[in-house]
Amino acid sequence: MNFELKFKSIATRWFFSIFLAVAAVVLVFAVAFSASYSSIYVERMESLAGEYTHEFSALESCGFSDFADTAVAMSESFEHKDRLEVQLFDRDGRMIVSTAGFEVRGEKMPDYQASLSNANHRATYKGKNSAGEEILAGTVGIYNEGGSYLGAYRWVTSMKAANRHIMVVIGLMMLLFVAILAISAVSGIYFIKSIVLPIRDVSNAARKIAAGDFNAKIEIKKNDEIGELCDTINYMASELAAADTMKNDFISSVSHELRTPLTAIRGWGETAKMSIGYDDALVTRGLDVVLSESDRLSGLVEDLLDFSRMQNGKLTVNEPQPLDISELLSSAAGMYTELARQQGIEVSYTPPSEPSIVMGDRDRLKQVFINIIDNAVKYSEKGGLVLVVQSREEGFVHVQVKDTGVGIPAEEIDRVKEKFFKSNKTVRGSGIGLAVADEIIKQHNGLLVIESTEGVGTTVTVVLPAYEEEEAIQTEQLPAVENEAEPLQTLPEVTENEEDKENLQNG
Repeated sequence: MNFELKFKSIATRWFFSIFLAVAAVVLVFAVAFSASYSSIYVERMESLAGEYTHEFSALESCGFSDFADTAVAMSESFEHKDRLEVQLFDRDGRMIVSTAGFEVRGEKMPDYQASLSNANHRATYKGKNSAGEEILAGTVGIYNEGGSYLGAYRWVTSMKAANRHIMVVIGLMMLLFVAILAISAVSGIYFIKSIVLPIRDVSNAARKIAAGDFNAKIEIKKNDEIGELCDTINYMASELAAADTMKNDFISSVSHELRTPLTAIRGWGETAKMSIGYDDALVTRGLDVVLSESDRLSGLVEDLLDFSRMQNGKLTVNEPQPLDISELLSSAAGMYTELARQQGIEVSYTPPSEPSIVMGDRDRLKQVFINIIDNAVKYSEKGGLVLVVQSREEGFVHVQVKDTGVGIPAEEIDRVKEKFFKSNKTVRGSGIGLAVADEIIKQHNGLLVIESTEGVGTTVTVVLPAYEEEEAIQTEQLPAVENEAEPLQTLPEVTENEEDKENLQNG
């Protein structure tokens, strides 16, 4: 109900702010046009009357004695008797003759009286005569060359036909203005509907999305701002659907990851308890499994905590210290050598002859390498090889972990570092390890690049700024400065383009 009222309020606001303004403008224009047209039409009638009666101005050449006879003669030969009446007056104001053929007495003639006092000796009058008929009249005073007043002629015409013509024109214009208002109203209503209806669809879809129906879509009918909004809502729904799917997969995966060690801990715990005093070897084996699975649970919980910190922007590294990457890689690879051998997978790492020193957090970097090697082992099949290669070039340390596993589809390669995303859902894992690893490497001013070919294998490359020992020696020779820490070398801007990938592969 409230939703409908909101849309009604849009139409109401449009009516008062737009339609009434248009109606007011049209009304003012209509009134102005009517008044202007009437005035122009009357002026045109006055101009024509002056042209028709101009011949009577020749009476100014007459004398007092022949003025009346000349006026009668001219009135008899007047050609426009059917258009207007001409009345001639002597200098005493008495009517000499009228082209209508009869004398009018008792008629009010405001124009005649005004012409006697006007400087140009002319005046007009628009109003009603004694019979109540609306007329238009004009009087012109006649003076001889000496400036003596001889008399006057007055023209009179009915406004009946003129008023009828003016009303017809004004009526047509009013119809045009009404049509304009109607068109404005119809177009305005159509425009309002073109906004209101899509907004209603957007609102309905938003309600469905808020209720968890991420498959709700909005039909895009026009390629305008509303269409762009609908497209954005549809895209948002698709992204929410994908995120919801990944979230559900993540919950399922984590639940499985938690259930498996808990089941093993409970089962071996009960077995060890029942074997106390009977089979010490079985008790020892059970306790080893309990401790191993507890470590596994602890690692999973730690990953979840790191992910939570990363989401909140609180994932931090300890103060960086110089450390040898070779030691970290030897430790990380050694953790998986025996486990991988039991699965028929070889993990190979040969430390270089010279150390590769970087500035970093030992525990965080070891966490990254363990995560990468663990993924390589998980996604490799029996008989596979996980090769860890370390190199140094141009002031950077490169670490590559190559496997001969199942690989990653090309359409998913750009998403493997996203939270919750798992390319292969049949393999154990929470789907957050690479996201955390990528964040840790970024905090070390480094770069983590993933390349893969489905069915061939995957190569994960970590690039970190090298720590120059020569710089450290020079720093030691400088005067001591309190609270001054060795700065991290800044990694130059690196993009994951084909040239970088080729350099990483060749490096």
